[in-house]
Amino acid sequence: MKNFKINSLTLLLALPLSLSINASAEGMSKDQYKLETTKINAEYKYAKTRCESLAGNAEDICDAEEKGKRNIARAELEQSHTPTVKTRYDLHVAKADAEYAIAIQKCDDKSGNAEDVCEIEAKAAKVHAMADAKAEMSTSKLNAVATEKSTEANAKAMEKANEVRIDATVEKRKADYAVAKEKCDALAGSAKDLCMSDAKIQFGQ
Repeated sequence: MKNFKINSLTLLLALPLSLSINASAEGMSKDQYKLETTKINAEYKYAKTRCESLAGNAEDICDAEEKGKRNIARAELEQSHTPTVKTRYDLHVAKADAEYAIAIQKCDDKSGNAEDVCEIEAKAAKVHAMADAKAEMSTSKLNAVATEKSTEANAKAMEKANEVRIDATVEKRKADYAVAKEKCDALAGSAKDLCMSDAKIQFGQ
């Protein structure tokens, strides 16, 4: 089984979601919203029966995948029904959580240092996704404030957005360093020392 890569947050994006929302936010009625919600729940219930036919970790992985699809579909519905900065952020969170849950279950198929690396890579991937989501939300709020006439408000919003972006970069570096450090632990002697030295230089630790 291939290792989970930090920047490969594409698994859930590629999963076939049955949810298809054609109505616009303004045009979706309360009844349509309820119908879509019912469809999502029904599809998840049906998918769970497929998972139950499996055994061991394969069943756990299947459960994580189906829960992820359900939660993403719910978040997509909310974002379509009420498109706001918050619902878009919640959609990113749903995707990050789903990716992480699936990756962690797949790590259970490994052992020793390979499993440890796999788990830390999964955590790092989530850190990346969440940091990007926070930065995007901050930028969206900045764009909203930019429509105001207050120069002071614009300056404060710009400062806050920059702080969020800097924090996101720091969080990503720490997560990537944790992955590199865990990989170095599989080595010994001078090879391990060199590996750790390179990691510290690369990630500024």
